[in-house]
Amino acid sequence: MELIVRDLTKQYKDKLVVDHVSLQLAEGINGLLGANGAGKTTIMRMLCGVLKPTAGTISLDGIDVSSEDYRALLGYLPQEFGYYPDFTGEDFLLYLAALKGLTRSHAKRRAMELLELVGLADVRTKKIKTWSGGMRQRLGIAQALLNDPRLLIVDEPTAGLDPKERVRFRKLIAGLGNDTIILLSTHIVADVEQIADHMLMMASGRIVLDEPWNKERADLEQLYLEKFGGEGA
Repeated sequence: MELIVRDLTKQYKDKLVVDHVSLQLAEGINGLLGANGAGKTTIMRMLCGVLKPTAGTISLDGIDVSSEDYRALLGYLPQEFGYYPDFTGEDFLLYLAALKGLTRSHAKRRAMELLELVGLADVRTKKIKTWSGGMRQRLGIAQALLNDPRLLIVDEPTAGLDPKERVRFRKLIAGLGNDTIILLSTHIVADVEQIADHMLMMASGRIVLDEPWNKERADLEQLYLEKFGGEGA
């Protein structure tokens, strides 16, 4: 499985937000690191088909981003995902599974598998509005995995989480990258330095670093500072 991006561009009037980006991503965890305003969310939304590019192409094993087949292979966790606060966690997943066309028996089985995976099985019958922010983010990953995606796009997943939940969330993502292309966008170095197989850095709408990543390296923060001149963290 391979995600190929060619000359991807997004322009709003006189502002060039994504500037002719080309990428070739394989299975594993691909970290996308950049300061706030670098263009990360814009490129993620284009990769999900939520936002139409000004120019360029996106394909997954030759399947165009505009097709239903592409969407069937996609899982997406945006910075803030919508949920119904009075739903229980289990009912929320069953509802989304029905929208995705899963049969009732399949949906029930898949929902329980995912609630176990993200550590929410014991609170599955409690209303989402009673959950912590970290629990809701884990539910977000569960909903993104309902269709067993081959491409998982996760945008700023740990924003607002406490340190314990951030560590837990990173471990969860790290366990998903064996046969899935994962693109994890963040401005927090610690979110990707120990789990990424491939590292991307983005600044002013352009990719300024694109290389395999050795998790034993300890200089990602220094690389970040070199690329961004101390901007962000």
